Amino acid sequence: MSLTVSNLTKSYGNTIVVDHLSFSMNEPGVYALLGTNGAGKTTSIRMILGMLARDGGEVTWNNAPLTRDTCNIGYLAEERGLYPKYPLMDQLLYFARLRGVTGQAAKDRIRYLAQRLEVEEYLYPARKTGGNTKRGSLFGKGSGKSGKTMRTDQLSKGNQQKIQLMAALLSDPELIVLDEPLSGLDPVNADLFRGIIREEIQKGKYLIMSSHQMETVEEFCTDITILKRSKTILQGNLNEIKKSRGRVKLHLKVETDIAELIREQGIGIVSEKENEYNLNVTGQEQANSLLGELMCRKIPVITFDLREPSLHEIFVEKAGEPDDER
Repeated sequence: MSLTVSNLTKSYGNTIVVDHLSFSMNEPGVYALLGTNGAGKTTSIRMILGMLARDGGEVTWNNAPLTRDTCNIGYLAEERGLYPKYPLMDQLLYFARLRGVTGQAAKDRIRYLAQRLEVEEYLYPARKTGGNTKRGSLFGKGSGKSGKTMRTDQLSKGNQQKIQLMAALLSDPELIVLDEPLSGLDPVNADLFRGIIREEIQKGKYLIMSSHQMETVEEFCTDITILKRSKTILQGNLNEIKKSRGRVKLHLKVETDIAELIREQGIGIVSEKENEYNLNVTGQEQANSLLGELMCRKIPVITFDLREPSLHEIFVEKAGEPDDER
């Protein structure tokens, strides 16, 4: 299976919001679509999924146009789409039915995801004794034997996000698109989401992820596109991009103030705090020269970590550069 995005373009009047975006996924994994606010990420995603008309370009899945008929797609939108006043179970069963998952298969899938995301208490409350009047439902016969489930507007934003992710995964999709999946989540719930993402990767799924949380993207993605002002400014395999920049980031911790010594070596200090420094070096030779000087002066070194730049650092470097025309 493969996904190919070719020359997607979109304009509103004289403003180009997506300018000939192209990329491909030839094997399962995570593709990161990154960019500054307003760069065109969400517009690109909506065009890929056919939710927004394209001015140009095409999207194919296995050499056929990407549609709901040719590919089983799951989509977690940045702007959540649950009905606020209706029971959660009714909504999930309804969304499952729209994707062709019905009966016991739908119930089993909901139960499994509810356990994984720790939202069972909202979907399977204990039956209350006494005569309860059943609430009418737009979606069907209600939540069934386990009693009335909670409504969307009774949940925190984080738990609403969990339910929305469940809805996206109910059909066990081949292609999963996650637009800012961890936005607003606390660390515990963010780890639950990461666990689900790892599970989908292990199952051989294709994922497109858009996120401002670079550490999470770096944990999962293999290839990236960075957009700025509608244009692609960096694209390729993340490991190769990092490797091409070399080991130029040095994290150094010592037992005394050596800021003046670092400057004497011609090394740029990115940040410093209590004898701990993040430095920009030209490479291994300059880093080793600094280490040799520390040894000569018998300054104890606690941490000496020379590494390639992180995705966060690469993103800030590229997205923060002035536009060519300026």
